[in-house]
Amino acid sequence: MALDVKAVGKKSAEKVFEYDWKRVVLYALGVGARVDELDFLYEGRGPKVLPTFAVIPAFESSFEVIPAAGGNIFGLVHGAQSVKIHKPIAPSGKLTTVSEIKGVYDLRKMASLVVGTETRDAKGELVFETEWNIIFRLDGNFDGPPPPPTEHVRPSDRAPDWRREETTTREQALLYRLSGDLNPLHADPNFAKASGFDRPILHGLCTFGHMGRAAVIHAAGGDPTKIAAIGGQFRKPVLPGDTLVTEGWQEGKRCVMRVTVKERDEAPIQNAYVDLV
Repeated sequence: MALDVKAVGKKSAEKVFEYDWKRVVLYALGVGARVDELDFLYEGRGPKVLPTFAVIPAFESSFEVIPAAGGNIFGLVHGAQSVKIHKPIAPSGKLTTVSEIKGVYDLRKMASLVVGTETRDAKGELVFETEWNIIFRLDGNFDGPPPPPTEHVRPSDRAPDWRREETTTREQALLYRLSGDLNPLHADPNFAKASGFDRPILHGLCTFGHMGRAAVIHAAGGDPTKIAAIGGQFRKPVLPGDTLVTEGWQEGKRCVMRVTVKERDEAPIQNAYVDLV
């Protein structure tokens, strides 16, 4: 099936997202926060908001415009994600997001779709931007344009400056999906098998959130307001119950990261980085 290149420029309607501290805490739990990270889990301490929470208010708007490009939903997977933070995300409030299809690309065997979003607060001030790269595994070869070159971020050959290892739960995807991503690929065994997987896989954005937590704790000293941007490309699936190892190499205001699945020595996220203010 061909994706429609004429969909580029398609915008969503404004999507309003009202939330309180409970929504922030649910997200933190969904991306693996533990009791010793109480600043992110207890309203008596804010709670602090993880920068990767930005994908939650932007989710509905992003996926509103995706169907405009066509494509087979059974082949849809997340290819890459980035977030740019312009001001600290409040633990409660009202946000408005508009998304736009920025590109439709032919990867020959597959196809990709890039969606950009802008999210503003009640004052109209820009809080954060996100970019979503969606891969259609069952489409492609429709004589569309190739994707533009992407930045390659590689860890140094030296030992990492920090390392974090944590095991996801078997219920991790079921918990994360309560933040808004209800794709049955992450819950329904039959849907997962129809999509080519043995069982439901973890959301790429859940792995992204685990990586973001590690970056806040180790690269930003536990202060999420020190994060200016974070991004990475999804390359391998993670199964609920897998152990994630996140490592970071500090290079000035940038921390290059690597995420691997300990059980299979695979890298589910590549070209990963966090930029500090």
